Amino acid sequence: MNAAIVLIVSIAVLVTGYCTYGKWLEKTWGVDPSRETPSHELEDGMDYVPAKAPVLMGHHFSSIAGAGPINGPIQAAVFGWVPVLLWVLIGGLFFGGVHDFGALFASIRNKGQSIGEIIEDTMGAKAKKLFLTFAYLTLILVVAAFASIVASTFGTTSAAGTPIEEPTLSANLSTAMISMLFIVLAIIFGILVYRKNVPVSIATLIGIVGIVAIVAIGLAWHPVALSYNVWMWLIGLYILVASVTPVWILLQPRDYLSSFLLYFMVLVSIVAIIGATVTGTGNLNMPAFTGFTAPASNGLFTTGTMFPALFVTIACGAISGFHSLVSSGTTAKQINSEKDARPIGYGAMLIECVVAVVSICAVGYVWKDASAAESAFKSPTVVFATGISQMLGSFTNTKLQGIMYQMLVLAVSVFCLTSLDTATRLARYMFQEFWLEKGQTNKDATGYKKVLTNPYFATGITVVMGILLGMTGYTKIWPLFGAANQLLAALGLLAVCAWLGNVGRNNKMFYVPMVFMLAVTVCSLVQTIIAKLAVHDGWSLIQAGIAVLLVALAGVLAVTTFQTLGKQKKSESKAA
Repeated sequence: MNAAIVLIVSIAVLVTGYCTYGKWLEKTWGVDPSRETPSHELEDGMDYVPAKAPVLMGHHFSSIAGAGPINGPIQAAVFGWVPVLLWVLIGGLFFGGVHDFGALFASIRNKGQSIGEIIEDTMGAKAKKLFLTFAYLTLILVVAAFASIVASTFGTTSAAGTPIEEPTLSANLSTAMISMLFIVLAIIFGILVYRKNVPVSIATLIGIVGIVAIVAIGLAWHPVALSYNVWMWLIGLYILVASVTPVWILLQPRDYLSSFLLYFMVLVSIVAIIGATVTGTGNLNMPAFTGFTAPASNGLFTTGTMFPALFVTIACGAISGFHSLVSSGTTAKQINSEKDARPIGYGAMLIECVVAVVSICAVGYVWKDASAAESAFKSPTVVFATGISQMLGSFTNTKLQGIMYQMLVLAVSVFCLTSLDTATRLARYMFQEFWLEKGQTNKDATGYKKVLTNPYFATGITVVMGILLGMTGYTKIWPLFGAANQLLAALGLLAVCAWLGNVGRNNKMFYVPMVFMLAVTVCSLVQTIIAKLAVHDGWSLIQAGIAVLLVALAGVLAVTTFQTLGKQKKSESKAA
């Protein structure tokens, strides 16, 4: 199949969906640009800070992207490109977009509070506690998985301690150096915009020039060479600091600037796919459909049956529970006007779908090598970077191909690092909220709750657990993370559906997505429990235990939600 046709048709479908279905959701839910948003009402200079739409779009998009829209489609490609593409498009438009937009809108209308607080308003304090527990466990897995991916793209060794060989080693060292310089650049950008009152347009120009400069420095000079384990602890230290600093210092500017790398990556990928097609090599050299059971693979791809594996493996490229936490955790506290909710909540999800489609094209281009029994590819990131850079090299030159390979690895690493920043901050919010009563802040807490709700304690315990878990390597975490993340998406859909019903708005667009995602993820977790109990080692038993806990928490929350929806229906009938 022609890769360019797949890409162009997919983009057309997504743009049409944004302009029609997205617009209908906006009108149906009653988005009102004249209403004051939480960032203005509760502005505190720390978490509630109004942000210009492009800046907030950069934060939101960089935070939700991570490695998900790249890892998921590439790992699920074992089922063929047709089922992967269909789930990305259908899931993005009718599942993920609705989920993200709905969570953002609900949070905006609830003073920027998290999904947990919204659940308390509609289903009670017990349901809130259960959701916060579930969400916190999922965020620990996010921190562990993404920290592991970042350390893998920085280090001189793998998670297992195996030395990294060239050319991957040079790319890792350059990525690490550029990422460190990127942090300094983000701080400078934040100071220019928020303390020196430099216009965003001028600061952006300075930032883009700065990005070009640090990339040039990092490619030419990268003296820091550290192992995977050392980088894991350094990353832990970084996110510990980053998640407790005011958002204007690092979170907003870093995510905004990193979004330009993401846009650059998408643009380069589109040029590469179309250019390779024009020169006659841009085809998806992989089966359209391989069957409902994944064929034997080399470990790079997913295993099991299409249901539920396909829908769990492809998370961020179609629907991801983590997105609802970002929407209601940091984005809702910074949104300047409700008119920005659709482009940021719904639009960012669809741009992520484009990244997922690009990933399908990348793995399709190198499918023969990637699917070989003794594949040289060690991770989906390498598959993605190799596929796109080789497409580019097919009509340019080898030198540019090598540079683009390093740039693409850098871009994926930057996305993961921005997601880590946000995930750790969100986990801190969740941990603090669990111990507080409605309307309280950590300043109101007393006794042991004063300690537990301290921002530094809440962040510290999150970082330590996430990093220790991440030491085992992302390949051991990703299957459990995928199921937990998708189950969180189902719970996010349940929560927003119940809230919309509570305020008298149409919530029927949530029925099919929430039931489907519940079925998919519970089935996946049950399979995980059975598989892990059959393996008699400590790590497998821990995974099985976490899966059992997640299923139990989700079951209680699902029953509570459906009871709430049932009561709402009875009230409507009586009123009628």
